[in-house]
Amino acid sequence: MLVATPSIAHAAIEQPTTDDPEQPEPEPEPEPTTPGPSAEEVQALQRRIDTLEKQVEVLRESQAEVAEELGKPPPVIIQPEPEDDEPPEKISAPTDPEFNRSPDYADGFHFGSYGRVVIGGDHRGRAFRNGDLVAYGSRLDESTYAELEFRREDYWEATDTYTRVVATLAVAAPLFHQTGTFDTTLGVRNLYIEESGLGLKNLRLWAGSRMYRGDDIYLLNFWPLDNLNTMGAGAIYNFAPNTELKLHAGANQPNSPLFYQAVSRPLPYAQPGAAQVAVLDRQKVISSAKFSHIFWLGDSGAGIKPVVYGEVHYTNEGQRETEPRQLETLPRDSGWLVGTQLGMFTGKRSTHLNLVFRASGGLATYGEFNAPVQRAPDGTSKGAREYLVAASGNYEKGPFGLQLGSYWRSFRDASPNLDFGDLAEGVVIVRPTVWLGQIAGISLEGSYQAQRRGVLVDDGQGGEKPLFAQMGRVGLIPFITPGGRGNFTRPYITLTYLMSVRDKGARSLYPEHDVFGLRTVDHFIAVGAEWWFGSTSYFRD
Repeated sequence: MLVATPSIAHAAIEQPTTDDPEQPEPEPEPEPTTPGPSAEEVQALQRRIDTLEKQVEVLRESQAEVAEELGKPPPVIIQPEPEDDEPPEKISAPTDPEFNRSPDYADGFHFGSYGRVVIGGDHRGRAFRNGDLVAYGSRLDESTYAELEFRREDYWEATDTYTRVVATLAVAAPLFHQTGTFDTTLGVRNLYIEESGLGLKNLRLWAGSRMYRGDDIYLLNFWPLDNLNTMGAGAIYNFAPNTELKLHAGANQPNSPLFYQAVSRPLPYAQPGAAQVAVLDRQKVISSAKFSHIFWLGDSGAGIKPVVYGEVHYTNEGQRETEPRQLETLPRDSGWLVGTQLGMFTGKRSTHLNLVFRASGGLATYGEFNAPVQRAPDGTSKGAREYLVAASGNYEKGPFGLQLGSYWRSFRDASPNLDFGDLAEGVVIVRPTVWLGQIAGISLEGSYQAQRRGVLVDDGQGGEKPLFAQMGRVGLIPFITPGGRGNFTRPYITLTYLMSVRDKGARSLYPEHDVFGLRTVDHFIAVGAEWWFGSTSYFRD
């Protein structure tokens, strides 16, 4: 370096050659160049470089000490008390930790996801499946499922509005690594656009295909009040920061012969062959309304959130073929659903309690994707009804946490006589948790499930009684997580042991030779992972 540098400096101060005599006009004289550094300046620069290299080496040698310092928790910064009486804007809401709340609208692409992967089986090596007795039981033995959400958010300066385009792809088991077959179950769970502030500042409009739902019971993977999968449009208006009205209407077509039937018909003008013709092709139209308001209790973040909710279901009349060239008229049908929820929360560590009541009649009793199996004498779903009460909550204090969930529902189909489809069922589930520091913990889950069906069985005394089935489940779940303490902190990796005990009535519900019908006690062992972040389906907006 000391040899080459003066040489370069000398080359830099060489004078340019004289002008070409053949040029008609002389070139302008070049500007004088700055002389290069002297040998003494180069040596001083070299000494400076050597000094810097030694300092870098010292920093490298102390890297372990620096890393140890960086691993310490940051100092606690005491925030000043709010000057006004308004509660903080970003407060934990029911089942909604602050760190998982909806992000503000912002330009650009975003990615969010929910997912769980479960690898396990029973104590004899059989592949696992859900072993709950009731419709919504413990989620510990649910199968692998994931959602991948991509969204684009933009601010439009010309109209001072925001837009959000959401596309969510769902993947369900079995995965390729389980079967070795490139055959995956896929579904589009969201594909919609939402516009905010277009025309009215507090108004949001959306249209497309959307998961449209409220608060869930996490332990049961169940949304007890509102849970619609809809293709439609809606409006959301905030009268005040804590007062909201949601209106929606959409349509879908259940996979049922009461809604769609294709039959073979000959082609016109004596053409060879035949074509499938949709003789019956009707849809179910669903509209919903939801109103909620938060009453703050002081300025600590605690509050009460009452919710009222309703749905109307409707389908037009149609015809289907019962015998060749014989058509049956299906009358128009309708139904209703009403419900209410009372949510109470402290605003700290996702501590909350939700109470839900819901009642439905007619077509709405079967939900958006199901259709009546047993109908009333007039061919409608008139007479079908369902009543549901549910409770869920979460409490956390220090290294301890407690989650609970429960529901009871009574369902009757539209036929006047009792049958197997008529039932009453319920479940109570609790999960206490102890955290071991910030990265690990152990949960113990216990549940009791019971169900009564509309069929009679021998009571053992020469008489008959309604079929009654019950089961109990106990699970142990050690886990590790990078997110610290919290019952809703994700991601985490779990090891699960789950024991199920079924009585005679529960075992009688399974077909012959089914292991759940043969075993009184069943064991499930699995390794699993679960995560959620940045998904519009799991934060409240």
